[in-house]
Amino acid sequence: MNSTIDHLAIEVGEVLLTRNCKLVTVESCTGGWVSQAVTSVSGSSNWFDRGFVTYSNEAKQELVGVQADSLEVHGAVSETVAIEMAIGGLNNSCADIAVSVTGIAGPDGGTPNKPVGTVWIGWANRSGKATAKCYQFSGDRNAVRRETVQKALSGIHKFIPSKNKMNG
Repeated sequence: MNSTIDHLAIEVGEVLLTRNCKLVTVESCTGGWVSQAVTSVSGSSNWFDRGFVTYSNEAKQELVGVQADSLEVHGAVSETVAIEMAIGGLNNSCADIAVSVTGIAGPDGGTPNKPVGTVWIGWANRSGKATAKCYQFSGDRNAVRRETVQKALSGIHKFIPSKNKMNG
């Protein structure tokens, strides 16, 4: 495993545990790598609820409620779908924070508008905050997926409610 990913997973777990929050993942191009990273941390059952691997469009719709219209109009690799995936993860779990990833890891599948390495990462929490960010990663399939996992984990901190919000 990558030491950066290990470090990020440990940090995420410590903050989630401190804030008494749980995480859900909804992954496409990473195929469960974010879930694998967080469950590599001892004690992660205290802060990780579940993960969904929604590789196909059908899985995105069936497991986390992504709208068929969103897929048709925007495509699976889009801000809209990444946000719907994250919100759907929350709606189908007991988690407080969700992270979603959808992208084109390559080497095939890219288009002029969405070249290989295009990845949308979404985050959402129970207070209604939801956003997604587009990244353009370079390198081979493994490099794109590794960078995606790192960015997904590093963005979770912004969505963890403060202790005051959790207790108040």
